[in-house]
Amino acid sequence: MINGQKIVVVLPAYNAERTLEATVRELPEVVDQIILVDDHSTDETAALAHRLGLTVVVHEVNRGYGANQKTCYSMALAAGADVVVMVHPDYQYSPLLVTPMAGMAAYGVYDLVLGSRILGGQARHGGMPLYKYFANRALTLFQNFLLDAKLSEYHTGFRAYTRRLLLALPLEHNSDDFVFDNQVIAEALLMRANIGEISCPTRYFAEASSINLRRSIVYGWGVVGTTLLAWLAKHGLFHSPLYDRARSLGSSSACAGNSDSSR
Repeated sequence: MINGQKIVVVLPAYNAERTLEATVRELPEVVDQIILVDDHSTDETAALAHRLGLTVVVHEVNRGYGANQKTCYSMALAAGADVVVMVHPDYQYSPLLVTPMAGMAAYGVYDLVLGSRILGGQARHGGMPLYKYFANRALTLFQNFLLDAKLSEYHTGFRAYTRRLLLALPLEHNSDDFVFDNQVIAEALLMRANIGEISCPTRYFAEASSINLRRSIVYGWGVVGTTLLAWLAKHGLFHSPLYDRARSLGSSSACAGNSDSSR
């Protein structure tokens, strides 16, 4: 626990057998429970997770990255989590940073904490492909401009959430695919949630999961669409379950705050 808050780490997994144990071994002692959701892997991810003593949920069919997260957060909230930290089990992000990220949420400093690969130049140092780096920077610039924010990146998969924010987010209406992560940030910004960032080392290596060029392009267009719809919703020009609740909460200051960065 941190500040009397129950810390739950969720691992959205798909074919993570080769990197799962290294990820789990680096999780700090402040973590009270680890939940792995296996999205119908074809390897021994679930069996290994059981041997490591994790709480394991297995999807009977492959449902997608976003759908995996929906199960992760539902399970974590049902387990009584006060702070939920998503860590990819492919060992690309450093699990050692769970403590500071969870602490920033547990002490009420931020509603959402992002482990940024951009702050401190970590992305390129860790081997992020050049085309992904420039796409990340271009999309982030576009999103900051339209959503009136100052985040260093919107595309990290290393995040810490407060229970309050997770309960407020319309997660079930979000995509079951990779753009889920981006929709969450857009919704949090419309809510005026406090968003912080911390510099996070990253590793790109053969065993680390990474979407290919084709899916990266699909994701990029999904980000553009998400941002445009969020901008329209912000100005009352578009209505959907994704953004109406977020805009309403932002107007009532239910999660009022500002996006910021912690270095």
